[in-house]
Amino acid sequence: MRLAAVTAVLLAAAFGCTPATRTPADAGVDRAGVVTAGLQAAIQVEGKPAPKMSLADRMAHYHIPGVSIAVVDSGRIVWASGFGVKQAGSSDSVTPTTLFQSASISKPVTATALLKLVEEGRLALDENVNTYLKSWHLPDNQFTATEKVTLRRLVSHTAGLTVHGFAGYSTTDTLPSVQQILDGKRPANSDPVRVEAVPGTTWNYSGGGTTIIRLVMTDVTGEPFPALMKRLVLDPAGMSHSTYEQPLPAALEPAASAAHLGNGTMIPGRWHVYPELAPDGLWTTPTDLLQWAIEIAASRAGASTKLLSQSMTNQMLTVVKPPTGLGPFLEGTGREFRFGHGGSNAGFQSDLVYFPETGQGAAIMTNGDQGAALIAEIKFAIAAEYGWPGYTPRMVKVIPVDSTALAALTGDYQLDYRGQTLPLSIKLQNGKLIASTPVMGDDEELLPTSATKFVSSVRGMEFAFSGNVLTVTADGAFVLKGPRRE
Repeated sequence: MRLAAVTAVLLAAAFGCTPATRTPADAGVDRAGVVTAGLQAAIQVEGKPAPKMSLADRMAHYHIPGVSIAVVDSGRIVWASGFGVKQAGSSDSVTPTTLFQSASISKPVTATALLKLVEEGRLALDENVNTYLKSWHLPDNQFTATEKVTLRRLVSHTAGLTVHGFAGYSTTDTLPSVQQILDGKRPANSDPVRVEAVPGTTWNYSGGGTTIIRLVMTDVTGEPFPALMKRLVLDPAGMSHSTYEQPLPAALEPAASAAHLGNGTMIPGRWHVYPELAPDGLWTTPTDLLQWAIEIAASRAGASTKLLSQSMTNQMLTVVKPPTGLGPFLEGTGREFRFGHGGSNAGFQSDLVYFPETGQGAAIMTNGDQGAALIAEIKFAIAAEYGWPGYTPRMVKVIPVDSTALAALTGDYQLDYRGQTLPLSIKLQNGKLIASTPVMGDDEELLPTSATKFVSSVRGMEFAFSGNVLTVTADGAFVLKGPRRE
């Protein structure tokens, strides 16, 4: 998968910062410079100093050609900057208006349009979705005998549906229709979207469910999905550099970043195409994402109805089943309450977080597969500079574990997440346990918190060994489990 690397020399030559407007409060203070010189590891070890790292060095480490960042403070965007280049090996700099695929951040923006249609009386959150579907129906089975799939359950990932996410298509592939995607029929490259648990009883993240939401919205309104999203959300929120059009219109291609694998190699065709649209199709900028978040926060406070009413926004930002509300991921309470979402498409990683009680937050978009780890380090730097409430790196108390005991845990594991297999290699190097997977990119040290429990040193994933079985928990919500190959 990883064929070559973007060298630090090339990245350093292309590295640049293109600032957007700055508020008077920041005049004369290079707070962006403080952030980009002070990246922090997401995991820190008790008793050891935590060095500050530069954005340029960490981009080189993760083989990420380009990054775009926007920061909000006191309810307004205080700076937005682009760093690096749109495409490895080029001199075309990332700017605040460079387009990136937001991937799953598309979901809460889609949810906003859905809730708008509910407010207009065109949809109801607790009605069987098959009531609204005209061009396709979700098959009933033993799981829907007593409970039905509803829009509330779809948008909160509690409908018990399959298909976590989508791989995308080459720019030269024949694209499937939304009905072919939902039935898993060629040329679709994903499984059928079906009910696999009693609706309402469990939390199962499902991009397939969000694709059904898209079809409900277009079947009911008769409008093409990109046009519907522009009318209901993008235009009212002031997201002037955003579109759900897939493939990306030719006129917008020069403004778009290319996608890159974990080693910095550009994906053939520059990026993948995501015809599902609703769960993964939004091309946008960090500034536009914060425009959406600011409007949602204003609605929550009763200060704006551009997108939703205050009561509907409160529903959106109330947990249905942890960790989601009606679209966004939700964390914390009081001043520490925050909403947002992450995104992961082929060659793009992104994240959005907003603290509505303090009017603080950030949106970060990268054009490399290892962007999630870099984003975490950037967010902790922003949090430190702007004083985000309760947002600090995780401190881990590491205990000594005998090398013989560590060696007993090594081997090749096959982890399963809802039918998808992820190979993971555990090895011992210089007395340290090291994990390596295609997803993680570079090898990552596992820090022992007990003889059988570890935390990955960069991404903070939990590793628990029990006999020959390994369980990995990511972000407190996604659990992968599987045996060691003999």
